[in-house]
Amino acid sequence: SRPSPWPGSCPAFPTDTPETHAPMPTPADIKKTAEQKMQKGIESFRTALSKIRTGRPHPGVLDHIHVDYYGTSTPINQVANISLADARTLLVNVWEKSMAVVVEKAIRDSDLGVNPQSMGTAIRVPMPPLSEERRREIVKVTKHEGEAAKVVIRGVRREANDELKAAAKAKEISEDDERRGQEDIQKTTDRFIAEIDKLLAAKEQEIMTV
Repeated sequence: SRPSPWPGSCPAFPTDTPETHAPMPTPADIKKTAEQKMQKGIESFRTALSKIRTGRPHPGVLDHIHVDYYGTSTPINQVANISLADARTLLVNVWEKSMAVVVEKAIRDSDLGVNPQSMGTAIRVPMPPLSEERRREIVKVTKHEGEAAKVVIRGVRREANDELKAAAKAKEISEDDERRGQEDIQKTTDRFIAEIDKLLAAKEQEIMTV
């Protein structure tokens, strides 16, 4: 007789098991996920606004500037303490003396158009007042950031509505559940859009205040 290809044991053939699918998210789950994504969008918008220069100096305007720290591109606020020296001047206290020249050059070469003054490990950064024309240009940039943030929020709304439609099509939820879910998503969207508008208005006022 022909020897068994599986000596000493019987082959373990796969058994036919019914295919299981993970349950579709409920309307409450979909709303919760959408809210979390929208909140992340708002936080990203806040971060973008903090980098936009206004008439008043604030430490956040240097956050986007990086320096070479032992071969690694590092934000300035991770190699120095940044504070307000007075109403028109930032003070950058570099933690390592060897980095002072590097930090000063990075600030000078940035897009801020400022002329830092080094005093050992302390660097004073006078912020010149903005012209009316420059303020209006910055407001345009701010509005562009706001529109980009709204696009993100509306994209999340679309994803959530698509999930609700899929759940209704699969008979996981009723058409009434789908409709109520979409209404909830719209209310959530409106709330986050209103928050963006509020942040925009405050930032624009800050920019235009002399």
